[in-house]
Amino acid sequence: MFKSAKTFVLLAGLTGVLLAIGAMLDAGTGSNTFLMIMLVVSLGMNFVSYFYSDRIAVRMARAEPVDPARHRDIITMVERLAAKAGEPMPKLYVSPSPQLNAFATGRNPRNAAVVVNQGLYDALTADELEGVLGHELQHVYNRDILIGSVAAGIGTMITYLAFALRWIPLRGSSEDGPNPLVALAASIIAPMVAMVIQASITRSRESLADHTGAELTGNPLALASALAKLEAGANDPRQLRAGGTPAETNQAMQHLYIGAPFGGRAASKLFASHPPIPERIAALEEQARRMGQLGPDQRSGLS
Repeated sequence: MFKSAKTFVLLAGLTGVLLAIGAMLDAGTGSNTFLMIMLVVSLGMNFVSYFYSDRIAVRMARAEPVDPARHRDIITMVERLAAKAGEPMPKLYVSPSPQLNAFATGRNPRNAAVVVNQGLYDALTADELEGVLGHELQHVYNRDILIGSVAAGIGTMITYLAFALRWIPLRGSSEDGPNPLVALAASIIAPMVAMVIQASITRSRESLADHTGAELTGNPLALASALAKLEAGANDPRQLRAGGTPAETNQAMQHLYIGAPFGGRAASKLFASHPPIPERIAALEEQARRMGQLGPDQRSGLS
């Protein structure tokens, strides 16, 4: 509940930044021309992204539909978890990437896809794999793809409007017009603020998917163990040299994955698309304690 409320507040913050820039651009004109133009352009771009994101992501991951003969366990696990959640079963794919990762995409539960990397499939136990699948299914069922699309749409508009602030003549001498120095500062600061808020939204949704995914499987420690293996792989030079797919090297798709591809270290936690894995493991351990799977002072030894 708290994480959902936090997401709402962050989205409202993004909207506030957008409206502030729009008002600055339109100051003294008596119209909302700039805001409306950028709104239409950005909504058009994000409409296409929203309705075709699953196809684009699957293609960039070079993924193929699961082979029932080779990956019957994936199908069985997802069938069981989807039935338990009372939700539709997504399309299932396997990517040839050797990296330990997986992602979900799609605009709603009836038009969703879950992609598992072959490297992850080979590295995890059955319980760990189910933990990851539960996490990805909850991204779909929590409507995280929709939330991410809305955040990306607003963030894109902020970036475009901030860029326009740099080039559109502003009447600093007019009482109605914005101060040119303030406008220049806003054009630089606003996109950074938007990036920070977007990153906060994706981190919040990752934490929520960890929690609800563990509730769905009933095994928080299995997901914690899988995350520990992801962290080890991201810090193993041999694993990193194995390469990946275009989806994993595309910065715009990093947030889709259960862990940032290739370690995805951000310059600051403020800009990170995922919470640090040790923090995620600690939260899952605490969830396991509440479920009676760990003693009050017991640790799993994963974090």
